Amino acid sequence: MLVVAKQNNIVLLATARLFFPVYKLMPPYVAVSGRNATWRLPKAAIIPNFHLPMRSFEVKNRTSTEDIKSLRLITAIKTPYLPDGRFDLEAYDALVNMQIENGAEGVIVGGTTGEGQLMSWDEHIMLIGHTVNCFGGSIKVIGNTGSNSTREAVHATEQGFAVGMHAALHINPYYGKTSMEGLVSHFGSVLPMGPTIIYNVPSRTGQDIQPRVIHTLAQSANLAGVKECVGNDRVAQYTDKGIVVWSGNDDQCHDSRWDYGATGVISVTSNLVPGLMRELIFRGKNPSLNSKLMPLIDWLFHEPNPIGLNTALAQLGVVRPVFRLPYVPLPLVKRVEFVNLVKQLGRENFVGEKDVEVLGDDDFIFVARY
Repeated sequence: MLVVAKQNNIVLLATARLFFPVYKLMPPYVAVSGRNATWRLPKAAIIPNFHLPMRSFEVKNRTSTEDIKSLRLITAIKTPYLPDGRFDLEAYDALVNMQIENGAEGVIVGGTTGEGQLMSWDEHIMLIGHTVNCFGGSIKVIGNTGSNSTREAVHATEQGFAVGMHAALHINPYYGKTSMEGLVSHFGSVLPMGPTIIYNVPSRTGQDIQPRVIHTLAQSANLAGVKECVGNDRVAQYTDKGIVVWSGNDDQCHDSRWDYGATGVISVTSNLVPGLMRELIFRGKNPSLNSKLMPLIDWLFHEPNPIGLNTALAQLGVVRPVFRLPYVPLPLVKRVEFVNLVKQLGRENFVGEKDVEVLGDDDFIFVARY
């Protein structure tokens, strides 16, 4: 037997001894019972964006999408740790300051390089807020608030903008994946909140964001551009149509910038040599400098990022040699190689002031619970 009743603007459906509340249903209601009962589908009362109570339309202190589009050197910043696995904010602040002093215009907080995938959302939003509070007047803070869950992406993005980030970075849903139409709906759920960079890296997500998705999303005034890792032919497809692109591949960024129309790069290497990366991106074609940097870039990506970067910064004395698992340092032979690379490029071009050293296996701390 089915009974439908309305109490205090809540519709109750009763079957057997279970009651299911159904909220915000509009007439018509069916209030008959027995075998002759007929069911007419009620119309749901839908309030657009009702689930975004933190959303604000205050714009006087916001960064415009055009401001984000103009950034050329954005560093995907490393997150350092204390021996117990918590954030080392002193080392983090020093590293961000080095980026500012050497000409980086933006930082990605909690991206792949910053190990956002190993953070709780509380840690993630705290670090975004901390970066805005300390450095938001000197550098653009772009929070990685993407997720394979649209619900999480929406929630994290509204929180990120609430604590003051200037733009959001969003990856396409990974592992479970979805259709191209699903990608449009996923990104469309977060784009209205503020300036947004879409991040396409199929090697990590297992799915390429096809150009037709980006062309559809480009109708939104909040799409700042694309961090593109597929290659320079794809970069040209977008730049030819006026869509802003940042190279996501340090080894291709020189050509992306000067031959294919990319605005700049979202870089891992700039954690180590921000001044040289600025020169590469700002001062015109420089194939000689690009070739000079290539051995370092190849070394950094010998294993999946951020393993190489974590190892390098520890050997430079800029961060403690603490790794949140599953990341572990590069083997000893590669650690020796890095010291030689620093000598070849010149210690003065790298961040930090301590002498570079080869760390032994016992120098590293691995944290599984934090």
